[in-house]
Amino acid sequence: MGGFNVSEKPLDFLRGFTVDFDLKTGMSKMVDTGKRYLSQMKGMFADEAAFDALLAKGDALVYEFHSMPVPEHEGDLAFGCSIVYPGKVGGEYFMTKGHFHTILDTAEGYYCLGGSGYMLLENEAGDYSAHELAPGQAVYVPKDYAHRSVNTSATEKLVTFFVFRADAGHDYGTIESKGYRRLVVERNGKPEVIDNPKWK
Repeated sequence: MGGFNVSEKPLDFLRGFTVDFDLKTGMSKMVDTGKRYLSQMKGMFADEAAFDALLAKGDALVYEFHSMPVPEHEGDLAFGCSIVYPGKVGGEYFMTKGHFHTILDTAEGYYCLGGSGYMLLENEAGDYSAHELAPGQAVYVPKDYAHRSVNTSATEKLVTFFVFRADAGHDYGTIESKGYRRLVVERNGKPEVIDNPKWK
């Protein structure tokens, strides 16, 4: 599955600690885990008919995330692991919802541990970019940009490690209400970035 392997000793955020980032042993009780199923992604994909048809076949797990319970203080760092499963809604690849940080003046770093895909970035002014993710590659998400992980593999999970300032917060509401201006879809067997016809 994926996750952290840590001892049962309390995590010492004042003096430091070591985490064995092991993607095979499962989750520690000291890690916060969240899962997003297809039913929780309603409105995120452009093709609503394809979404409804896929959901009728079962509520697939689209992605999950695991993070350390870091104090949300200025100066601390939050970090964890995101896993996006393979799949598509129509021609659009499975992805995370995407978010801005509540504190917009916050950058974030991602390091790809497995799979393949893209990090889709855009700011409120409409500037966007799509950065390839493959094992060993890191993506820098600049401040003021929303970010979304997209899994373009038909068979492999997209696994990334992330780190950002602990007090940054997450703004999912903006993306949920407006969507992304661009989508990553399969065209002729390859990923392609297109305009989102549903963007508000």
